Amino acid sequence: MWYAIYSEDKPDSLKKRMGARPAHLARLEELKNQGRLFVAGPHPAIDSEEPGDAGFTGSLIIAKFGSLVSAKFWADSDPYVKEKIYSKVTVKPFKKVLP
Repeated sequence: MWYAIYSEDKPDSLKKRMGARPAHLARLEELKNQGRLFVAGPHPAIDSEEPGDAGFTGSLIIAKFGSLVSAKFWADSDPYVKEKIYSKVTVKPFKKVLP
């Protein structure tokens, strides 16, 4: 089943985010290579794809996992969580309807 992982950044976390980004992206590449990644990306803090120093307010990942428990375990193991970049992480089942 698909699961949405919605994460919210702590204020002023851009520098830590950029430091942990390579490890974070490596985990997403692994999901992609396994055919389990639907979409992943950050939420810019301003109305721009390149927010610069404004940074990001969080991230959204939608991926396949065997259960809600396994999705939460995967989310809890993210480098951004380990580096305390996120203030909150919500994991919910997701049902794709369109397209």
